[in-house]
Amino acid sequence: MNANELFAAAPELMKKWATASVAIASSLDPALIRLVEIRSSQINGCANCINMHAAEARANGETEQRIYLLPAWREAPCFTDRERAALGWTDALTRLCEGHVLERAREDLQAHFSKDEQVKLTLMINIINGWNRIAVGFGMFVEPAEAKSAQAAAA
Repeated sequence: MNANELFAAAPELMKKWATASVAIASSLDPALIRLVEIRSSQINGCANCINMHAAEARANGETEQRIYLLPAWREAPCFTDRERAALGWTDALTRLCEGHVLERAREDLQAHFSKDEQVKLTLMINIINGWNRIAVGFGMFVEPAEAKSAQAAAA
């Protein structure tokens, strides 16, 4: 199923899902959101979302180095403590069933984000995990320009 078919199959719900996605993604720093989207998509093996969000990150000025180093963010010196806290929280929630890092990730999150930001970041992680499951589940691969077009049509 492609993006247009997805929106055509359940237009009302997909429009609400897309609207929520945009609202949540715009509630925090775009550079941080792109890192979270890429990282979650890497964990979930979602080629569609890795491709789309890496392109968005580049368009917003993210460096190739930081995009390439996301799988090894713990060892890479180019991420701030705040970014590391967000990436740790992303890893913990995306791999929730593993549970062993959740407590430490929550402590780091609380040290670097306000309560409001903690909720917004958690919602963002849930949204990208949902998109990953939709894309992987339906075997979607949408070029970034096509995805923007589908989102605009749904709006």
